[in-house]
This record gives sequence, C-alpha cells and structure tokens, in this order.
Amino acid sequence: MPERLHRLKDKKQKQRAEILKISRKVHRTTGALLFVFFFAVSVTGLLLGWKKNSGGVLLAKTYAGKSTDQKNWMPMHLLQERALQYAREHISDDYQAKVDRIDVRPDKGIVKFVFVEDYWGLQIDATTGELLHVERRTADLIENIHDGSVLDYLAGTDGIFKLIYTSIMGLALTLFTITGFWLWYGPKNFKKHRDAGLGADV
Repeated sequence: MPERLHRLKDKKQKQRAEILKISRKVHRTTGALLFVFFFAVSVTGLLLGWKKNSGGVLLAKTYAGKSTDQKNWMPMHLLQERALQYAREHISDDYQAKVDRIDVRPDKGIVKFVFVEDYWGLQIDATTGELLHVERRTADLIENIHDGSVLDYLAGTDGIFKLIYTSIMGLALTLFTITGFWLWYGPKNFKKHRDAGLGADV
C-alpha cells in the first residue's frame, strides 16, 4: 500500500513538472512572438495615460468660447459649414474635410470637429463660429496604434483588423498572465511538497 501511494504521489509530481515545463515554453514563445506588439501596447498605453498632462504635445488644450448658454449658439449645420471652410483655409485647399465626429463641450462653449484624414481637428466657438484652434490630434493616432485600428485606417477597412488584433492581444495577455502566475507559483508548490517529503526534487 505505501508503495502504491508513493507511485501515485510521484505521478502527481511529474504532472506538476510537466505543467511547469509547458508553462515555461508557452510563456517564452508568446513573449518572443508578440514582443513588438506588447511593447507597442505598453508604450502607447503610457502615452495615452499622460496625454492630458503632456503640455499640449499629445493633446491640445480645450479652448473656451464666448458663452456656455446653448441658446446663444449657432446651429450645428452652420458650425459644420464653418469647420469645412476653415479646414480648406488652414490645412489645405484640396483637403478632404470629411467629418469623423463632432465633440460638443457645453462647459466650454465650443465644438470640436475631428476629420477622418490625417488626424486633423478644429475647435470652433459655438456662439460666434470663430476658429479657436487647428490641431493635429496625435493622441488619436496613438490610440489607433494602441488598439490596432491604425491598420484599418491604412487599409481602408471597417474595423476587421482592430477586431483581429484586439482578440489576439487579449487572448495572448490572458495566457501570458496565467503562465506567468504558474511560473511563480509552481516552484513554490513543488518546494512545499518536497519539504513535506511527498516528491523528488524538480
């Protein structure tokens, strides 16, 4: 009976050793194959965390309009006409000013127009329609690199690369975390059993 118990414990110890071996291989392979992507995600994530504290380098400050009372604001379609006009005047005569999104800031009395091409944006006084700022939205580019949608931007596709990229990176990071935890915990577990006399040295 003791011999049978010893064989059972030895088998469990070998299984633990095999799991640790596989974890090392998966962890090392995942890190090697996706090193560039992990590096890009970490750096862009850091930059995005600091964008509002970058002194206008990554994200321009939000200017203030003449009034926060929306009753005094120009109609949105007129503000958009002004935005398209300003884009041609201040960016390029032949600039394709296709609006990607409109960001209304009621507390500032301004409207931000963000364009699809080349990450340009404008800030316009919602009351007077005056141009307050022309900006290159570097933070948007960094965000697109961070989530992989920059590939869709370059290829002109509708989100397929972002979906694939985020799925791969999400699964890889989960796998990296699990194997990393086992690489930390596994040896401790083995040492515990060894010290208790339940298995051989691994």
